[in-house]
Amino acid sequence: MARGAVVLMPAGLMLLLGVWGIRRQDAIWRDEAVTYDMAHRSLADLWPTLQHVDVVHGLYYVLMHVWFVGYDATLRGAFGDAVGLRLPSVAAMTVAAAGVALLGQRLVGRRAGLLAGFTFALIPVVQQYAQEGRSYATVCALIVWATYVLVLAAARPRRGLWLGYTALMLAACLLHEFAALALPAHGAAVVLARLPRRVLRSWLLASATVLAGLAPLAVFSTRQSAQISWLMWPDPLQLLTFAVLAVLGIACARVRVRSRGPIGLRALGVPLLLLPTLLLLLLSHVEPAYVDRYVLYYVVGFALLAGAALARLLRSAGERGQTRGRRLRRALAVVLLAAALLPVDVHLRSPDSRVDDVTAVAHAVREVAEPGDGLLFMPSRRRVWRATLPHDFRGLHDLAQAESPLASHTLYGTERSGDVIRDRMLAARRIVVAGDPDGQPADDNDQEIAKRSTLRAAFQVCSSREVRGAKITVYGRPGACGGGGGGGRRREVGGRVGGAPALRWAYGGPVWAWPVCGRPVCGQAVRGFPVRSLPSGRPPRPFPARPFPGSSPRSHSP
Repeated sequence: MARGAVVLMPAGLMLLLGVWGIRRQDAIWRDEAVTYDMAHRSLADLWPTLQHVDVVHGLYYVLMHVWFVGYDATLRGAFGDAVGLRLPSVAAMTVAAAGVALLGQRLVGRRAGLLAGFTFALIPVVQQYAQEGRSYATVCALIVWATYVLVLAAARPRRGLWLGYTALMLAACLLHEFAALALPAHGAAVVLARLPRRVLRSWLLASATVLAGLAPLAVFSTRQSAQISWLMWPDPLQLLTFAVLAVLGIACARVRVRSRGPIGLRALGVPLLLLPTLLLLLLSHVEPAYVDRYVLYYVVGFALLAGAALARLLRSAGERGQTRGRRLRRALAVVLLAAALLPVDVHLRSPDSRVDDVTAVAHAVREVAEPGDGLLFMPSRRRVWRATLPHDFRGLHDLAQAESPLASHTLYGTERSGDVIRDRMLAARRIVVAGDPDGQPADDNDQEIAKRSTLRAAFQVCSSREVRGAKITVYGRPGACGGGGGGGRRREVGGRVGGAPALRWAYGGPVWAWPVCGRPVCGQAVRGFPVRSLPSGRPPRPFPARPFPGSSPRSHSP
């Protein structure tokens, strides 16, 4: 078998699997929307944002910012935003698959390396994060190649190799702090291999350098620990995935395989498979922190063990007692197992495979909203749903927002006080609410309580629809729903909207009325609607006077 094929074939398979269904019907989920938003901020805006939030992903956002500068200028028009978000992860997993194949070849042999690379590419969780606009695929690739350099350095200790190992591990840790959990696995491999003390000292020095380089980021990020406050006990499905791979990996480790070099297959593969996840689970008993993607690289250990076991079980007929029938049966079992994963692979390439669909949310809001409607996100962090398609929210007034995410240097913007939100809601005739689906826990801060209580007390549901991970509801004041109940954009007819004059309107006056056109205007009662004052007199930050939204339905940005 040619040496190049050992690397190129697994890498080619990973590339094909990565680009297969990469668009996912242009669905983007909330974490990817955050990446898109942050990567499209200028570096001058990104730096103060990272001082407030998401500093742990800061390096990744900078890299993606540089990537999008080139992508938007050249390829965006042909492929779109979803492809641009995911191509770097596809490339990273392709490089990772090549590294796994090289590792397997170095530890056991060419056939084991080839099968390890194939196994890595076929693992569903690998395909999932190969098509995700986040840092996890890149972290996995860096750790694969750091592990390969460690194996080389153990065999031929050289200063250049140890510097390379240190640089790769530090880059992985700066991209995501939990990459540091690979260090104990590497340390266990060095100890179990009973390497000379100078190798152990070199590894300790490299690890200390990595941790020292990571320390400032780790200390600063503790100020932002509230970002993972949503984490509870680990997801059962994620735990089941790890448990299955761990059991299979340990079973593969029992297959008799002759290792090459000073670091053996089992000494490296088993700790890499088990230690990062187990350590993260132990940490979660102190403070919940377990998500499988944080230690995605544990699958590398499984791929190495499985590849070596398959190479042994599928050896040529006549080799070490192998028979043609036995080899055929084992090969058929492997093919059937890969075929059994096909439905999972297909599901991963559908919008339903992620928590929500930002694109579907934006389109649903555009379909039900009318120009000038109020807009609420419940909870406020769902404001990220507008990050990738802000034009779908034009003409709508975000009643709760005080400062935009960009202006406030945050992910989701800042909101006004509960009392002010209530006053602004009462000044609206219709409100479009983009919120979590039924059954999700509700936030109990002042703003969210004000939104919920005001909707219950002063509005009725005009229409409601669910999209992936969200519920879009149109609320109206009594009598405001009409026949359509939020059936879409209003039609303009000669300067009139829905038969009512396109009046000029403004917030800011002390006296308000509910006119037929559905907007509060200063002045006297209109067509029998009584004049009333808002509880607080007027909103503290009035909208500027403008033509009634509807006479120019797409002209006003939110």
